[in-house]
Amino acid sequence: MLEHLQLRLLSEPAESARCGALIVEHHYLHTVKLVGEHLRYAAVDEGEWLAVVSFSAAAYHLRYRDQFIGWSPEQRRRRLPLIVNNARSLILRGSYYPNLASRLLTHVLARLSDDWLARGGYAVALVETFVDSEFFRGTT
Repeated sequence: MLEHLQLRLLSEPAESARCGALIVEHHYLHTVKLVGEHLRYAAVDEGEWLAVVSFSAAAYHLRYRDQFIGWSPEQRRRRLPLIVNNARSLILRGSYYPNLASRLLTHVLARLSDDWLARGGYAVALVETFVDSEFFRGTT
């Protein structure tokens, strides 16, 4: 099962548009706008898209993140490009395979920093994500 799972970086406009349309149609937030630098991926098995995930530049100021890291305002200004936000993740309907979300996250995190460096000029030091605990447990 999922022996041929691949993670495809979406670089063609048509693929990015397809990813956006799927998120608008099926993601509970129904929005696709990515801020700043961004990357989109599709998890593909035997030509079929099973999931999509997108990453964008981190929010400029998040009090709890910045307190947790312990940054001064100057450190945040210099280091914020090293943080990437997991903007959207979507397992497509009918793509219910054991551990698909975990496998997707494993694949994307293994290559995200290199892809981000190639596209935006920075390596990734931290990936942040936000989970609405009213709808999700925040586990993969």
